[in-house]
Amino acid sequence: MGDPYLLAVSLLSGGQIAAPPPPVLPPQPDNLLALWHSSESSTFEPLVAQKIVPTIEITSPEFSQQLISQTNPFQGTDTLTITTALAPTAAQAAIELKPSVQAKLKPDTATTKPASGSQLFYQRLAALKAGKIYTRLPVDSFQSYWANQAGTKALALQKPSYEQWKRLLAKEARAVSQGQGSNRLSVLVGDSLSLWFPQERLPGGSLWLNQGISGDNSRGILKRLSAFSQTRPDVIYVLAGINDLRQGATDETILDNLRQIVRRLRQEHPRSSVIVQSILPTRINTIPNRRIRNLNQQLAILAQQQGAGYLDIHSRFSDVEGNLRVDLTTDGLHLSGRGYEVWQSALQQAESVIALNRNNVRADNSVKRSRLSDLSGLN
Repeated sequence: MGDPYLLAVSLLSGGQIAAPPPPVLPPQPDNLLALWHSSESSTFEPLVAQKIVPTIEITSPEFSQQLISQTNPFQGTDTLTITTALAPTAAQAAIELKPSVQAKLKPDTATTKPASGSQLFYQRLAALKAGKIYTRLPVDSFQSYWANQAGTKALALQKPSYEQWKRLLAKEARAVSQGQGSNRLSVLVGDSLSLWFPQERLPGGSLWLNQGISGDNSRGILKRLSAFSQTRPDVIYVLAGINDLRQGATDETILDNLRQIVRRLRQEHPRSSVIVQSILPTRINTIPNRRIRNLNQQLAILAQQQGAGYLDIHSRFSDVEGNLRVDLTTDGLHLSGRGYEVWQSALQQAESVIALNRNNVRADNSVKRSRLSDLSGLN
């Protein structure tokens, strides 16, 4: 089975799939940038074939040519947006994960998944070279290309540049745009918080495209939105601003950039729901959480004015003093595994609301068509 067929096969399943055999890649190169350069060749471009290879998955083949040829399910409907804040109810807040008094700021100890940006980069690159998208694979996929193996020479992983990250994300987006078919697609856009969202915690029911880059700010995100402009997302989740605050940007600059981001996304994806997520609290003294709360109030207004949705995740992560809960972070800024569980819960709630709205829109359109049909039969 050749590389061009594999992405389509991997996207057939409703969840993660078993790790594939290692692709034909440079055998343990000392300089793994050779893997990157090999992906730049013209032979890497056609990731999705016209023919779909049979799969042993028990789910129906969503990427059949019949479904690919179907029209967009949102054709003829108004733009789907969420205009109310998606915040946890009092009951949900009461059962939310409780802060642990004994919790300490320490990183997760999992060893079977990438622990650095370089490891994650080469894992995703290897997956893409094999015709797969990493969000559909187990976290330990392609270990031989990024993890140090006992008794073997340590891999010399060169740190990818910001430009290389942008190109990798563009390649993943291009692959998804060619292989999406009639599948629903959700996109995460942001910085390291989005980048490190565990693929096994992404809500089911749709494909996921992760467009997060570590250290990126709102201006950088604005400049790279075109990377996934050819995709057809149902939902785009935006989280940005914390790196702006760390880099000394003014509130006005942050809000202006996010306003432009939302406008661009609404223009390029008119049938997508654009969801602005609130900036998370921190435990960093140089970033007052009072300022973050004020920015979030402005973001909620901005989202409403621009026809986007607003997802309040800040309240889920705050302790009684307004700081980032100690059990949800590794260093006072980035999230722990429990932190991503809380975020996962928020995304699942948002996905449910969006699906309900979509079904209501379709039901309304069906009623309208039925009424028009009844009228056409009158003399």
